[in-house]
Amino acid sequence: MTEPTDRPFTNRPASAPDPGADPGAGQPAQGENPSFTKLAMRNMVRKGRQSLFHLGLTAAGFLGFIVLIAWLGRPQLPGG
Repeated sequence: MTEPTDRPFTNRPASAPDPGADPGAGQPAQGENPSFTKLAMRNMVRKGRQSLFHLGLTAAGFLGFIVLIAWLGRPQLPGG
């Protein structure tokens, strides 16, 4: 089995240094298991533009879905 790492979303091996990052900055203490929320927030800060783009796509898709459902379920008024 492999050991869990604090970087589950990268393709680099855990032993590879992170280019452009301060060593030890924002890293949990040895033996501490960070929560998935902390990992997601760290990843979102690291990839801010992509996260905002995906959030925008999700919001637009959700609004489009709601409008489609409202249009399909609109009441049929007589004479209209």
